[in-house]
Amino acid sequence: MSRWDDIYIHLCKKILKDGKEVENRTGVNTIKIPSFHFTLNVGEEFPILTTKQLFIRQAVLEMLWIYQEQSNDVRWLQERNVHIWDKWMIDENGDWLNDQTGKVIKHFDPIYAYTIGTAYGYIVKKYRLIDRLIKSLKSDPEDRRRVISLWQDCELDNAVLPSCVWSSEWDVTDGKLNVLVHQRSCDVPLGLPFNVTQYAVLLCMIAQVCGYEPGTLDWSIKDAHIYINQIDGIQEQIKRYEQNGSLKAPQLWLNPEIKDFYNFDNSRELKDVKLLNYEHMGKIKFELTQ
Repeated sequence: MSRWDDIYIHLCKKILKDGKEVENRTGVNTIKIPSFHFTLNVGEEFPILTTKQLFIRQAVLEMLWIYQEQSNDVRWLQERNVHIWDKWMIDENGDWLNDQTGKVIKHFDPIYAYTIGTAYGYIVKKYRLIDRLIKSLKSDPEDRRRVISLWQDCELDNAVLPSCVWSSEWDVTDGKLNVLVHQRSCDVPLGLPFNVTQYAVLLCMIAQVCGYEPGTLDWSIKDAHIYINQIDGIQEQIKRYEQNGSLKAPQLWLNPEIKDFYNFDNSRELKDVKLLNYEHMGKIKFELTQ
């Protein structure tokens, strides 16, 4: 059935069985393994979990915020009822606050108010990363230098959260567009399902506008972890899988009329992206650690 569910549940079991409990900057311990790697064929099966519900609209809008809008302004997401980055938004005084205590975690120049600082979309725009990628794919299919890096040392001090999914490498083989993604730190219950689906959609969008078929999505993780306050939810998801297996993977529909990446609709309605025949086993609530 869903190959992505099979891989994901295997990863979760591995972390719970072989992982080590460690402290980290958040104050909430994690159980971690040092690395993990997997490959998905997006051309054959669209990856979105079926053992729990994933909200495709929010996932795709966050991806478009970074790569299409190329924004670091959290209000853009909030206007579309996406609140993924609320805990990391710098306030009008330039302060990033602890959402539990209200204490200042870090102070920034107030010019970064309402943003996440010099991270993600800010870097994409400053270094013209998507424009360069698309130009290369259209003009030189055999180019071996198509690396998008969101990890720029000169921008780290003014970033609230340096990019977790920090780089991607793109190639064309036999008419198919493939991407290798690197993730330096991976919240497996919350972040990974969103991230994989986002990059699968990005792969399909870029392939469509550049005249290729979607190919493989390779994923490389450093520090794959589950927060200790997420264990019950993961155990519930594993139980669902063991009792029912996974469900059939859905199909991704992109508006075939769109030939320019910047023309995909990024309104609240997300009109040019649809998920067809998505069956899932319902929501599971996980804590989001700041």
